[in-house]
Amino acid sequence: MPKKGKAKNTLNKAKHTKLMQRKINKVKLEKQLHKERLKDIIRKVNEEKENEH
Repeated sequence: MPKKGKAKNTLNKAKHTKLMQRKINKVKLEKQLHKERLKDIIRKVNEEKENEH
């Protein structure tokens, strides 16, 4: 038989899921920004090499 009253721990689970998704999205964004910065640096170096010759 199901228990009476509100479900146990559903608020904590929802809060935990929300926080973990926020953390995961933050890490993804940081990785993406890092890749973009590296691409910009590589592009600048290649342009400088072309300009020297």
